Amino acid sequence: MGNKLNRPIRVLIAKVGLDGHDRGAKVIATALRDAGMEVIYTGLRQTPEMVVQTALQEDVDAIGVSILSGAHNTVFPRILDLMKDKGMDDVLLTGGGIIPDADVDALNGIGVAKLFPPGTTMGEIASYIENWASENRS
Repeated sequence: MGNKLNRPIRVLIAKVGLDGHDRGAKVIATALRDAGMEVIYTGLRQTPEMVVQTALQEDVDAIGVSILSGAHNTVFPRILDLMKDKGMDDVLLTGGGIIPDADVDALNGIGVAKLFPPGTTMGEIASYIENWASENRS
């Protein structure tokens, strides 16, 4: 795995709002688990508050939000604000789905980490999380 944590990287995969399409989230959860990570999947129709509370309770290293509903400009900033309120400055907030490039740039600008579009390989996502955890978690 190559991380300095001496334990599996813990990742929360979340589906927020009314977006009922979770096949991609489940595929990513399985791929990350196969890469040696410990994965917690929230299931459908979570609120940002529920996601952050679960991430806090589960002491995760990263939160990955799968979003296809078009609510990314609301969901990611809200999760980021809640994470800051809870002192979760050392937790990665990443995700993917259908997000226009201009919105990706804006979200990255406020502190959301790399966002992965459809077609990204599972290995690229796993490597990104592993590298981030190696550099930012102890």
